[in-house]
Amino acid sequence: MKVTAVIMAGGRGERFWPKSRNDFPKQFLSLTSDGETMIQKTINRLAPLVATEDIFIVTNESYVPIIHQQLPDIPKENILAEPVAKNTAPCIALAAAVINKKYEDAVMMVLPSDHLIKYEEMYLDTMRHAIKVAKKDDNLVTIGITPTYPETGYGYINFFSNDDEMPGVYKVKKFVEKPCLETAKEYLNSGKYLWNSGMFVWKVSSIMKNFEMHLPAMYEGFLKMKESAGNADFTAVLEKCFNEFESVSIDFGIMEKAENIYTLSGSFGWDDVGSWLALERINKTDECGNYVTGDVITINTRNNVICGGKKLIAAVGLEDLIVVDTDDAILICSKDNTQDVKKVIENLRICNRREFV
Repeated sequence: MKVTAVIMAGGRGERFWPKSRNDFPKQFLSLTSDGETMIQKTINRLAPLVATEDIFIVTNESYVPIIHQQLPDIPKENILAEPVAKNTAPCIALAAAVINKKYEDAVMMVLPSDHLIKYEEMYLDTMRHAIKVAKKDDNLVTIGITPTYPETGYGYINFFSNDDEMPGVYKVKKFVEKPCLETAKEYLNSGKYLWNSGMFVWKVSSIMKNFEMHLPAMYEGFLKMKESAGNADFTAVLEKCFNEFESVSIDFGIMEKAENIYTLSGSFGWDDVGSWLALERINKTDECGNYVTGDVITINTRNNVICGGKKLIAAVGLEDLIVVDTDDAILICSKDNTQDVKKVIENLRICNRREFV
């Protein structure tokens, strides 16, 4: 059976403001020393698993030219532009419709465009195992990440004991929302919870049976998009369907309700690069614990993330700060408040200063 990959690349990466903007979000930025952008890394690590012509990217219409530029080998017809952002369930329905039209049935790996993987061979082994499980019956597979600390910023997957018929595979009991610190500690200590990575593997036929059962209106849209895929009216049909779709995540719309959900535990150095704090995890720091790029002088400065631009930055006596310089904006933020960077964007919108968004 054909193996395909669907890359979800429509996010805005608002916690990476001011580098990440509406017209050039996080997935198109290079945040590591090798110069590759996040989406380029995502595509390149898939090379041993799936052919380039079987990689599909679902994104915002305005990002299509950037994807053509950064990923010139991806066929143009495989770049699917959503008329409007409606969360992950419509995104997946669109990709499934195009793949179903092309191959009738196939395995779909559904992956975010902006995560990092440290140990790629271990990642590939996990995905191969997931593909094998997904081919069996109508299984829906999600990749969980073995937690290493009580993280409060991720959703969790609660699982049953190992499936005897499928070693290393666990039946999912339930998905749970982001916990408070005490609850996260309980999850960690129990050994029965994984971080929800947002990576999924299933057959097109398997996921669409669940759309038909749990999101019937969206399933009707899937059938219309499938019928028109590759035809002259596809754009018009797509726009009509998306305008009618509810905005719902695949987790809430399908995964929290479906049967036959299994999880594999991933220990391959996953990082969702969710905020500026990630840069000190994924890159080398200096002897004082600083991650520094650009023209920067540090004096008595420890454990900071400082990303310079064209101007010289002199940091004196700083500790536990995020400093990011761009041509038109500077972010100065304590490490304890990195999740609140999104509030800057909310404020800018309220003040009608959209040139900075």
